[in-house]
Amino acid sequence: MRVEDQRLWAFEESLWVGDADHYRELIDDECVMVLPEQPFVLTGAQAIEAVADTPRWTEVAFSEQQVMRPQEGLIAIAYKAEAKRDDKAYTAYCTTTMRRLEHDVWRVVQHQQTVPPVVAVKA
Repeated sequence: MRVEDQRLWAFEESLWVGDADHYRELIDDECVMVLPEQPFVLTGAQAIEAVADTPRWTEVAFSEQQVMRPQEGLIAIAYKAEAKRDDKAYTAYCTTTMRRLEHDVWRVVQHQQTVPPVVAVKA
């Protein structure tokens, strides 16, 4: 994994486990999010407000990681997240798009989480 990629994944992890102030700092005002809970589609401001009222995850692990750099100053990532807090576990497939504002200053402009569907097993 490239050094830049390690920093990128540390940035993404901080969004899962960091406090609301940290989240507020890294989410762009023009961000759009799709999450698996109502109201489903959120703006950056709505997402920040929701996170302020939600307990943060204490740990998260990423797998199936993909990093795309379609142009200078724009990064899109996709991954599987497995997060935990207390006795609650959560798994989702996610995408995040970030844009660079200036050297080493990045903001999230898009984030999406898809919970894997429950597959019924026939007896």
